[in-house]
Amino acid sequence: MTVHVVPTAGRTGVRVTVERDARVVAQVPADADRDALAALIRTRLPWLYTKVNARRAEAAERPERRFIDGEGFWYLGRSHRLELGGDPAAAPVALKGGRLHLRRDHRDTAERDLAAWYTTRGRAWLPARMAPWALRMDTPAQGLNVRPLGYRWGSCSPGGTVNIHWAAMQLPVRLIDYVLVHELAHLHHPHHTPEFWRTIGRSLTDHEHLRAELDDWGAGIWLPEADGPLRRGA
Repeated sequence: MTVHVVPTAGRTGVRVTVERDARVVAQVPADADRDALAALIRTRLPWLYTKVNARRAEAAERPERRFIDGEGFWYLGRSHRLELGGDPAAAPVALKGGRLHLRRDHRDTAERDLAAWYTTRGRAWLPARMAPWALRMDTPAQGLNVRPLGYRWGSCSPGGTVNIHWAAMQLPVRLIDYVLVHELAHLHHPHHTPEFWRTIGRSLTDHEHLRAELDDWGAGIWLPEADGPLRRGA
């Protein structure tokens, strides 16, 4: 098994994840001891092999999306049919009357334009959604950014900024809340320790169910091929 080691400034422990493309990634402190890391990986091999096989199965089942009239795209947990239009003065992508409108002359750049639309929506909508969770958890985040995160729903920086993948805007609100709470908890607890899960549980009593539901949703979310599919926040 190949493990991609990513030295990360400011990290004090090791975080091992299995990405949706089945890559195993270990984020480690900049001065991590490689022998100790190898020993840690060996203790997690059964879990890692199980996750790698699951990620490969998810990738094989991922549905394709076509930029044609009637194709469905999710936004906040609701499926909206795509409608191609020809108005050159219209925005490349817009949600109107329950339909997701795409300018016909933007079909060649539809992936980029849709990602930009989700990003814009997320930057406008997510900060207000995160604020009450941050208050409840006594975790004042330094900011929120919406951007591509590869195979991760969310992340947080050592400086306290919460990052959310733009594709999370396709999720139902309850699962977006889970991603936000997950990342806010990481501001206090960098690793998935028992106290980390207790912190989440104090805000979301049904977090185990939400965690499983998020994995199910992750297999069907639209994401450009260049970005790849998603997994739950780390």
